[in-house]
Amino acid sequence: MSVPSENGTSLSGAESLLHTLVACGVDTCFANPGTSEMHFVAALDAVPAMRPVLCLFEGVATGAADGYARMAGKPASTLLHLGPGLANGLAGLHNARRAQSPIVNIVGDHATYHLQYDAPLTSDIAGFARPVSDWVRRSASARSLPGDVATVVACARRSPGQIATLILPADTAWAPAERVGLPETEILPATIPESTLEHVTGLLRGPSRSAILLRGDVLHGQGLQWAARIAARTGTKLFCDTFAPRIRRGGHHPVIERLHYRGDEVIRQLAAFDHLILVGAEPPVAFFAYPGRPSWLVPPGCALHTLTRPCENGPDALARLADRLEAKAYCPPARLTVTAPQSDEPLTPETILRCVTADLPEDAIVIDEGLTSTFPYYDLLDAASSHDHLNLTGGAIGSGIPLSVGAAVAAPTRKVVCLHGDGGAMYSLQGLWTQAREHLDVVTIIFANRAYAILEQELDPRRGLS
Repeated sequence: MSVPSENGTSLSGAESLLHTLVACGVDTCFANPGTSEMHFVAALDAVPAMRPVLCLFEGVATGAADGYARMAGKPASTLLHLGPGLANGLAGLHNARRAQSPIVNIVGDHATYHLQYDAPLTSDIAGFARPVSDWVRRSASARSLPGDVATVVACARRSPGQIATLILPADTAWAPAERVGLPETEILPATIPESTLEHVTGLLRGPSRSAILLRGDVLHGQGLQWAARIAARTGTKLFCDTFAPRIRRGGHHPVIERLHYRGDEVIRQLAAFDHLILVGAEPPVAFFAYPGRPSWLVPPGCALHTLTRPCENGPDALARLADRLEAKAYCPPARLTVTAPQSDEPLTPETILRCVTADLPEDAIVIDEGLTSTFPYYDLLDAASSHDHLNLTGGAIGSGIPLSVGAAVAAPTRKVVCLHGDGGAMYSLQGLWTQAREHLDVVTIIFANRAYAILEQELDPRRGLS
C-alpha cells in the first residue's frame, strides 16, 4: 500500500528517498542531474528540509560533498547523471575516499525495463563506482528503496567515513512508495584495548626517542589538545600526514610538523627517532616511485607501532593515554609573527601567503591546492589566526574550488579562502558559478605561473584580505 504525501497523493519513490535521507541526518545534496533524475529533482519541492545545491559539473558536486563532510562531520548527498556523470565526478570521489569523507553518492540510471535496449548512455555504473566506493547497491524497486537509503547512509557514516554509492533506476524514483525509511543503528568507532595503551605508555616513558604521526579527527577538536599534552609531558615529536584532510592551526593551537612531500626529506625528518607511533595514520610512503630511491619512508631502525587504526576512536585513545602519562598541562606555543608585504613588493607565492597569514580572520577555513606554490610556505599559516586547513588528499587536482563550495555550505558564517594552482583550477572553475549562485563567502586565489590572478575579491597587501 502506498503512503500518502502531504498533498494527499501517493508518495513517490523519490519523495520516500528524500524523506529517508533527511530522517537519517542528510539534509544537503550537491547535484548535477539529467533526464533520468528529474523525478528526484521534482520531489525536492515536497521535501523542503533537503537543501539542493546545483553544480555545473559533476566534479564540483563530488568535491563539494567532500568539503562539506570534512567541515560538517556528516555526509552530504550527491546526485549524478548515469555512468558518464559518475565518471566526470570520479576524481573528486577519489580524493574524498583518501580523505575518509562520508558521502552518500546517488547515481541515476535508466528505468529497469529500458536497460535491455542498450541506449547510448547505458553503462556499467557499478563498475565505475566500485574503485571509489566502500559500498555499492542498485535499488530494485520503490518498495526496497527506503531500506536501501537507510543502509547507504549508515555505511557512509561508518568510521572513519566511507563513500557509499546508491544506483537509482528512474522507475524506482517515479513508482509509488510504501514507506519512509528509518535510520539504522550507528556503528561507533572501535575502542582500543588496554594492552595497546600499556604498550605505547611504556614506549613514551622509556629512554628511546619517539614520534607520533597523526591523521583524521585527532588533528582537530579535543584529540589535538590531548596529543599536545602528551608531547609536552614526554618530549614526543608530533607529525601530521603530508595531505591531512583537516587540521586545526594558528592561534593557540599546537604546531604540528607536516611530513614533507619528497621522500628523502621524510626520511630525514624521521631519522632521529627510534619509534614512530601511528594515530589514525598509515605508515608514510613516497607519492611516486623514483629510480634508486625508496618507496617505504620509515627509516631503518625506526620501529612502527599503532595506537589507533583509522576505524578506531583516536580522541578517546589519546585521552586515555594522556591520563596514564599524567599529561595534564599544555602551554600554547609562542605566537609566531609574520609581517604583511609592503605595498611596493611584487605579488609572489610567498608575499601572497604572508598577506593571507597577516589578515586571515578568526575561525576561517583555508582550502589549499596551491601545491608547489604554497607547499614551501605552509609553515607561515601557523602564525595566522585560528583556522581549519583542508588539503588536497588523493592527488587528483581540481578539487580546491569544489572543496571551498562544500566547506562554505557546511559553515556559512565562516570566511573561506581557497588557495589554488592554475592547472588544477582549470578543472573546476565551474565551482565559482556555484559559489556566486549560493552567495558563499569565499575568496579564491589562483597561483598562475608568475602571473597571479585573483578571482572574486581583490587581494592587495595595502588593503588586506576582504
